[in-house]
Amino acid sequence: MSTAAPNPLRTHLAGITLESPLVLASGILGVTASTLAFAARAGAAAVTVKTCGLEPRKGHPGPAILPLRHGLLNAVGLSNPGVAAVVEELQEFRRRSAVPVFASIFGRTEEEFGEVAARMAEAQPDLLEVNVSCPNVASELGQPFGADEAAVARITARVKAAAGAIPVSIKLTIHCPSIERMARVCRDHGADVITAINTVGPGMHIDVPTARPVLSNREGGLSGAAILPLAVRAVYRIRAAVDLPVIGTGGVEDTDAALQLILAGAHAVGIGTGVWTRGAGIFQALRRGLEEHLAGRGLPDIAALRGLAHGT
Repeated sequence: MSTAAPNPLRTHLAGITLESPLVLASGILGVTASTLAFAARAGAAAVTVKTCGLEPRKGHPGPAILPLRHGLLNAVGLSNPGVAAVVEELQEFRRRSAVPVFASIFGRTEEEFGEVAARMAEAQPDLLEVNVSCPNVASELGQPFGADEAAVARITARVKAAAGAIPVSIKLTIHCPSIERMARVCRDHGADVITAINTVGPGMHIDVPTARPVLSNREGGLSGAAILPLAVRAVYRIRAAVDLPVIGTGGVEDTDAALQLILAGAHAVGIGTGVWTRGAGIFQALRRGLEEHLAGRGLPDIAALRGLAHGT
């Protein structure tokens, strides 16, 4: 009787088994069941649905995405069809694929986070990812929830109560006084996982001939290779601060970038802009790269690399 060879990339994340640490991040190919299934077939070990809220949201008019030399400037504005439609797409994906699916949610107010989480939990995603980087529209200043430790504490508790047994990951931004303190707040209020990081900025690109900002919203969040060092630092600091698994996201376009996040302490690696710039084949290319790296170093599995940059 033949026995299947062990999978050196198999990863365990808050009770979820992933066939590799490579996850489709929210916002890319995650709008419909068809695109989620496409990413799963391409090699994503888990897929994340595009962030949704309680009601449909148009977002900003185009141009809303601008390719740059080392990434993307994005002002999509959290456009989404609303939680009811996303639940249907998630359920349809379940019928098409056994690959784990993560659901990303946001709320316009703290209370809405709990409402959206309760509605999304009915679809039983494998994980709820909570985007606390969206603006707090209940505040005149529009300060992102993710910059306010007290708000993140309340949102984490609300979502965790609504999620039941579903693991909850809080997606943190570097735009806060201390990402270590924020990670501790998440842990202390029930988070099972931390996702780090979101887009950074906002930034702006001006078209020189017309002397006008290119994006219709003028400003947008920066993603892609340019933010990798920021993501690596954030994962490193979070891993040093809390004993929670981390989904490291931001700037992964090649094997070296994925390895940096794993060495900093990430259990899984989210890939978003990399799919835009490299195509869906990036998942298989990264998988081969990680396997070759392990074999070259004589290491048994990916866990042997996790957090290695912290020393002993």
